[in-house]
Amino acid sequence: MTRPHLTLALTLAASLGAGAALAQSTITIAQQLEPPHLDPTSAAAQAIDQVVYANIFEGLTRFQGDGSITPALAKSWTISDDGLTYTFTLQDGVTFHDGSVMDAEDVKFSLDRARAEDSTNAQKALYAGITDVSVIDPQTVAVTLAEPNGSLLFNLAWGDAVIVAPESIGDIKTAPIGTGPYTFTNWVQGDRIELSRNPDYWGAAPALDSATFKFISDPTAAFAAVMAEDVDVFTGFPAPENLVQFDADPRFQVLVGSTEGETILSTNNQQPPFDNPLVRQALAHAIDRQAIIDGAMFGYGTPIGTHFAPHNPAYVDLTGQSAYDPDKARALLAEAGLAEGFETTLHLPPPSYARRGGEIIAAQLAQVGITAEIINVEWAQWLETVFRGKDFGLTIVSHTEPMDIGIYARPDYYFQYDNPDFQALMATLTATTDEAERSALLAQAQQMIADDYVNGYLFQLAQLSVAKAGVEGLWENAPTAATDLSAIRWAK
Repeated sequence: MTRPHLTLALTLAASLGAGAALAQSTITIAQQLEPPHLDPTSAAAQAIDQVVYANIFEGLTRFQGDGSITPALAKSWTISDDGLTYTFTLQDGVTFHDGSVMDAEDVKFSLDRARAEDSTNAQKALYAGITDVSVIDPQTVAVTLAEPNGSLLFNLAWGDAVIVAPESIGDIKTAPIGTGPYTFTNWVQGDRIELSRNPDYWGAAPALDSATFKFISDPTAAFAAVMAEDVDVFTGFPAPENLVQFDADPRFQVLVGSTEGETILSTNNQQPPFDNPLVRQALAHAIDRQAIIDGAMFGYGTPIGTHFAPHNPAYVDLTGQSAYDPDKARALLAEAGLAEGFETTLHLPPPSYARRGGEIIAAQLAQVGITAEIINVEWAQWLETVFRGKDFGLTIVSHTEPMDIGIYARPDYYFQYDNPDFQALMATLTATTDEAERSALLAQAQQMIADDYVNGYLFQLAQLSVAKAGVEGLWENAPTAATDLSAIRWAK
């Protein structure tokens, strides 16, 4: 005779075991910002790529976690002797999530769309040098350039260059269809996005059956969610003051890496008085970088004196050129005719580095006579008023795009720096393939924007993540904005 208590216990044990097994095939990843939509080819918001890059969408090439560029939808390529034609051979058997075949026509459509006159692609300038995209056959596509471009394979790895199907564009922002290892399942606005494993994926099958991206903007709520184990991973953890506590808890692992995020006090170079280089120089000397890193980021971050990542071999340390010197800042303002100071606006998007750092910077500026009115904005407002509308004096933002010093060659970019010499330098860099020559040109570029004090260069954003102890395969560093699910798994 079976004892009822034993039967119940065995049933519960089996149920719990099944639940544990189920939990190991899915994961919940939190991030601070929710994407405005899910089309990486038509917006600058890094939160989009964090969800979709290498998960839903893929490009011809891709970034790996170590920053290297590897084949993706292009399995190989050849480059003509003159450097003007790249011929890509596509992977076999690739289909979009709706079952349609991905072929060279889709590549042509995607690249033509990115560089079109009416394109809203945030990195359209990267693809402006492409003069033609030709379909050789369904598996082969040729990309022709106006001049050699040593960065083409790098540029094609950006989320802005992923391959999309013409028929999916109508719903791409809310129901994206790509070729990646995960398919879009559901989006509960203000809460989460759900992905499922793509059973027909052309590449290696990922370990997880599904993944959920949760959006938790408040640092206190982020701490509570991780501590309660409501989420398995929090990438870009917004409360660095709590990392010591997680590091001491065996339930968790803390990953501290680097990003491509140059965190800057962006300055509207066309708005008086910032159109005066003396004022921009005064601004730079009014800022105590280390106080910002310590106060806003609890010591996590590397000071920078130009728009370039310190971990890049071509980096030049120019922090001494804009060292904290409030007396010099006041003298420069007087020389510019602003001995009594002036008023401006300081627009702060949601990330902790901006909101917390902005309070510190406003206090530092006040010490030299600059009154900065703090305006807290959500990302949608920031994109509309600052990025597109250019209606701002100052703002704080981390530029997480990889090696993006070329944005200073775009006069219509939101901080509106217009220097023909810099533009010519970037054109020379684009046409240069020799690595030593490229490094020398990059050094010149860093020096030029530091000399012009285009922006206030603060620090390189650290990649701070907290995860449960059993999670493997997370990127420690962030060579691009992404949470690549393809290698993530639970320890056995």
